[in-house]
Amino acid sequence: MSTLEQYLPQIIASAIVIALLPISKYITKKITMQYSLIMRKSELRLSQVKQVIFTILNIIFVFLIAVIWGVQPENLLIALSSIFAVIGVALFAQWSILSNVTAGIIMFFTAPFRIGDTIHIIDKDLPIDATIENIKGFYTYLRTEKGELIVIPNNLFLQKMVSFNHPEDDM
Repeated sequence: MSTLEQYLPQIIASAIVIALLPISKYITKKITMQYSLIMRKSELRLSQVKQVIFTILNIIFVFLIAVIWGVQPENLLIALSSIFAVIGVALFAQWSILSNVTAGIIMFFTAPFRIGDTIHIIDKDLPIDATIENIKGFYTYLRTEKGELIVIPNNLFLQKMVSFNHPEDDM
């Protein structure tokens, strides 16, 4: 049996997985774009969310290729969990970064407010009245009526009680 014949099933399965990656990205992009249009999310927010989703898709497809070529899923998961444990211990501060990115994605899909909305953050110590200027991967940028720029990490912003006005509600 030649080497080609021996690995033909893995080659075919790998080709199928590699062909499915751009198709999956295209479908995901279309769904996310439709959602963005329906919910009137900004192009910048859409781009940031697509980047995160595409990264997750790439990781899934690399995992599938590894399984196709004989890496046992249990061994791969053990290796990945060990790597993440070392990274987590060594870079404990990264947790806040991950929580900010996650909060940014949650805000993209579920937050009722969007860029341009006037909001009031209900906080006993420091209430804020401002307009949402931008919502990025890590931070939300607010502009007060006095022109101050307030930058709030997304994970903290998501935890605050917020009342808001859509600009078209004022018409």
